[in-house]
Amino acid sequence: MILTIAAAVFVFGLLVLVHEFGHFITAKMTGMRVDEFAIGFGPKLISKKHGETVYSLRVVPLGGFNDIAGMDPDNNTAGERGFCAKPVLSRMVVILAGSTMNFILPIVLFFTIFATVGMSVPSTEPVIGSIIQGMSAEKVGLKEGDRVLSVDGQAVTTWKEFTDKLKEVKEGQNVSLQYKRGEAISEVTLSPTFNKQENRVLIGVQSETVYESKTIPEAAALSIDYTKEITVYMIESIAKLFKEPEQTENLAGPIGIVQMSGQVAENGFIPLLKFAALLSINLGIVNLLPVPVLDGGHFVNLFIEAVRGKPLGSKAVAYTQRVGLALLVMLMLFATKNDIMRIFFK
Repeated sequence: MILTIAAAVFVFGLLVLVHEFGHFITAKMTGMRVDEFAIGFGPKLISKKHGETVYSLRVVPLGGFNDIAGMDPDNNTAGERGFCAKPVLSRMVVILAGSTMNFILPIVLFFTIFATVGMSVPSTEPVIGSIIQGMSAEKVGLKEGDRVLSVDGQAVTTWKEFTDKLKEVKEGQNVSLQYKRGEAISEVTLSPTFNKQENRVLIGVQSETVYESKTIPEAAALSIDYTKEITVYMIESIAKLFKEPEQTENLAGPIGIVQMSGQVAENGFIPLLKFAALLSINLGIVNLLPVPVLDGGHFVNLFIEAVRGKPLGSKAVAYTQRVGLALLVMLMLFATKNDIMRIFFK
C-alpha cells in the first residue's frame, strides 16, 4: 500500500509539475502576472511567496493550477499584465504550453533511460519474463525465470519457436510444457484461453526483457521516435472510442491509475518512469481535445477570437464551460465505475 501511494504521488506530482510549469514559465515570459503556482488542490500544506507569486503545495496531489491574473476579463486586477489584455498569440502560447511540456517530458524520460540503462527489447531466449494474472500459466504454477524446454514433447530453443508451437494448438486442446527452474526439470499441462481477435490460444506469459546499450545520439533519436509512435497510437486509440463505444470499458480513472502505478513500481524505478512517460503523453493529448475547460477548449475560444477580431461574450464562455465541466464529470464518474468493477468485481 505504501509503495502504491508513493508511486502514485510521484507520477501525478511529476506530470502536474511539468504541465503547470509550462503554463507558468510562458505566462512569465509574455509578461503576465502569476499570483500563485500550486501543485495539488485543497488546503495548503506548504506555501512561500517569492516576488509576486505564491508557490504552494496542497493536500490533494491529483492536479494543480496557475492563478494567472486577468483570466476573467470582468475581473482583471493586473491591467496590461492580465491574461485577457495580452495579444491572442501570447495567450495561445500560454494555453498550449502545458500540453507541450507533457510531450517534452516523455522525450526526456526515454532519453534518460536509453542513455543510461539502454533500450528494452524482447529476449530471444525461451525464458518466461512475466506471468499474466488469472490465466492458465499462473494457475499451473509457472513463474518468471522458468525456461521452456518443450511444447507437447517438441523441443524449443528460442522464444519464437515456443510461440510458434503454441500457435499450432487448437481451441479446446490442452498443451504440455516441460520447463527448467534452477536445476530442476518439471512438466505441466495447461488449458489455454482462445483469443478470437488474435485467432489463437494464449497461456498468459510474456518473454524476458533485455537492455541494449545506446550511444547519446542514438538515445536522443530513439526517444523522439518512441514518443512520436506512442502519440500516434494513443490518438488512434482515442478515435476508436468514438467508433467503437464498447472500448470505453477499458477507460481507467484515478483509482485505476493509482493501482497501476503501484503494480508498475513493484517492477522497479525504470518501469515507473516509462509508465509516467506514457501517462504524460496521454495527458497531453486529452488536454488538447476541443472540450471547454480543457486547454484545447480554451485554444478554440482564442482561435475564434482571432478570426472574429473580438472575444466571445462572457455568457457564451460560461455556458460552454459548464457544459464541458459536466461532460468531464460524467466521464470521470464512468471511468471510476470501470475502476471499481475492474478491481473489486473481476
